[in-house]
Amino acid sequence: MASQALAHPVHQDTSSTVTTLEALDTRLRWLSSWTIHNANHLRDSRDGLKVGGHQASCASISTIMAVLYFHALGAHDKVAVKPHAGPVLHAIHYLLGNQTRDQLERFRGLGGAQSYPSRTKDTIPVDFSTGSVGLGVAVTAFASLVQDYLVARGALGEAETGRMIALMGDAELDEGNIYECLIEGYKHDIRNCWWIVDYNRQSLDATTADRMFDRFDDIFETCGWRVLTLKHGKRQLAAFAKPGGEALRRWIDTCPNADFAALTYLGGAAWRERLTREIGDEANVPALLAGYDDEALAALMTNLGGHCVETLMEAFAAAADERPTMFIAYTIKGFGLPFAGHKDNHAGLMNPRQIEQLRGDLGIAQGDEWEPYAGLGDNAATAIEAFVAASPLADRTARATADAIPVPDVLPVPDGTEQSTQAAFGRILLDLAKSGHPLADRIVTTSPDVTVSTNLGAFVNQRGLFRRSELKDVFHAAKIPSPQKWMGHGTGQHIELGIAEHNLFLMLAALGLSGPLFGTRLIPIGTVYDPFIARGLDALNYGCYQDARFLLVATPSGVTLGPEGGAHQSINSPLIGIGQPGLTYFEPAFADELALLMRWSFQHLQADDGGSVYLRLSTRSIAQVPRDGDAWQDDACKGAYWLRQPAQGAEAAIVFTGAIAPEVLDAFDALADDVPGLGLLNVTSPDLLHRGWSASRSRRWIRGSSEPSHIDRLLSVLAPGAGLVTVIDGSPSALSWLGGVRGHRVSPLGTDRFGQTGDLPDLYRIYRLDAEAIADAAAELFLER
Repeated sequence: MASQALAHPVHQDTSSTVTTLEALDTRLRWLSSWTIHNANHLRDSRDGLKVGGHQASCASISTIMAVLYFHALGAHDKVAVKPHAGPVLHAIHYLLGNQTRDQLERFRGLGGAQSYPSRTKDTIPVDFSTGSVGLGVAVTAFASLVQDYLVARGALGEAETGRMIALMGDAELDEGNIYECLIEGYKHDIRNCWWIVDYNRQSLDATTADRMFDRFDDIFETCGWRVLTLKHGKRQLAAFAKPGGEALRRWIDTCPNADFAALTYLGGAAWRERLTREIGDEANVPALLAGYDDEALAALMTNLGGHCVETLMEAFAAAADERPTMFIAYTIKGFGLPFAGHKDNHAGLMNPRQIEQLRGDLGIAQGDEWEPYAGLGDNAATAIEAFVAASPLADRTARATADAIPVPDVLPVPDGTEQSTQAAFGRILLDLAKSGHPLADRIVTTSPDVTVSTNLGAFVNQRGLFRRSELKDVFHAAKIPSPQKWMGHGTGQHIELGIAEHNLFLMLAALGLSGPLFGTRLIPIGTVYDPFIARGLDALNYGCYQDARFLLVATPSGVTLGPEGGAHQSINSPLIGIGQPGLTYFEPAFADELALLMRWSFQHLQADDGGSVYLRLSTRSIAQVPRDGDAWQDDACKGAYWLRQPAQGAEAAIVFTGAIAPEVLDAFDALADDVPGLGLLNVTSPDLLHRGWSASRSRRWIRGSSEPSHIDRLLSVLAPGAGLVTVIDGSPSALSWLGGVRGHRVSPLGTDRFGQTGDLPDLYRIYRLDAEAIADAAAELFLER
């Protein structure tokens, strides 16, 4: 793959470039500090709460970002910026003309620049949202894999490729998803990925343990990464070359992190006293130290690699190939600010006196604080402005656009009088794979080592595994019988993952951003065991937050996989589906519902106002219901339809979701003669119903009136005092809220405790989900009247 040019395209004079980037570093540090100061000290506060903004974390990475964005970044590179460096990113785009002063003045306020980089909330170009630490780092590795996928299929040219870059704080290296991702990346031989560590060795609560110094190198090199450690800046290296310099180098390299931070805060005199006391009796050291006054000595001791423009330029140039590279850039937390090195500076803020001192030191006139190049002088300002305008980043302001993928008018319903929704899902996908429809070519499936047990196997047989290098099916070649005939090649459409749910959701997030990142829309489908959604919930939320589009298929639902026991039985996943923004949850009971909702999903994934979809399926095979026409379909796509229409003014209805349908139908038949006009409501999406009801109420509060919601219209046929028996193989609260729509009485059934092994008749009886329990719940409603 062609590597990106690292040299600035216009400025060939290295010394001039270094000087310019040093000035830009100073500007970024000032603008980010001033933005945060304005939000906390100058803007009116109506609630008295601290706004925050992490001035120290911005200062530690400003040099790295100045060199990366204005010198090393290629036109097609994508960057995930560490959350606490958000103000620096906004300052960069302020210099580029993509960010407004109004946005900066409203930083962390309503409608202003966001606290952390956000694809959906910020007005500046943001490649990846960040916030929950570690996730923005790991997603770049999966984005690199997506880029390779598109290149292999001819959807992206070599000249259009770039590096996927993560800027990370060293505390993010404590996050387990980093290492889960690292292992997966090694298996897939990822490339064109840079992780740049702002190694300031301070987190919110503590200083990084000294014994971790050499461990990160080992871990990453073992996984095939190049590791470049940027510990010393050019001034330090020059000092090391002088007589006595080796003793100074040895002292710096063995100085504990906490001591180094404390001495940084105390300043030049403290450095001198400590160095004199500990190495002052070594040859040439006294003379070496005497060559620096206190201010110069402090500058020398803090001249670390991550604050040295030349060192960073050389390091980025040294990684101009496709090998994944980790840069460990040693920095000072709060570099250049009054509280540099202080252990409490993570959330610290400069007070008005300190910010005034900094403003004066930079020569910025009062009232010019927001001027992009204030304090530099006209000639310098003009030159730097031209340098910024000539950077590749200046031409990359618009996100890629992706054409819509056509969706079939109908997805055929699999044949069979008895089916499970999980099996039907696999057959629908297989039929689509065989159809030759354009949609099938854009589908990418993935799963955390449960491909076979979630019915993706047939699709993989048909379309193959994705591998950059050919992977032969050894068992097939040896004529060993197996229903799985999986061969890996560049046009394969299934990305195989290990059993780590964080990786699944980050892979789905990266695939789901393929359109805006690379200009080619994909239809990602990920399968997972339903109870284990919770294991990757933070990553799922992360993907939805940045509007990645994917179809999540989770199975088996509830206690329907009875013999597997409680560990494989899901209870609260319907509540996750209802509560997760950007994700629409469906739980179809029958195969024809599933086919209908999958088609709806393929359209919703591409809609301007769409999002991701979660299908909660089941391994339970149940009898399919006969249909009298297609009138039910529109209501099913809205979240519910009457499977048995109630009489006008009926006194009761049974409301159910999913694979519990046989018990519900048995109970309905048993109660129909005793409860005249009894209705049976099939809820395909508790999520859509709740969302529609909430939106209707909100509109009524705002406008004074609104159209009734879908569930309001459906329930309006019942008598005002009617009773509802709600039944779901999951948390009963997923449906019990329905009583609030029109004031109906509710008797909710569901599972709200951990399961155990057993067959379904036993388990449904114990957890009160059988026909008898449903009849008892209905009787209870009438007895209460």
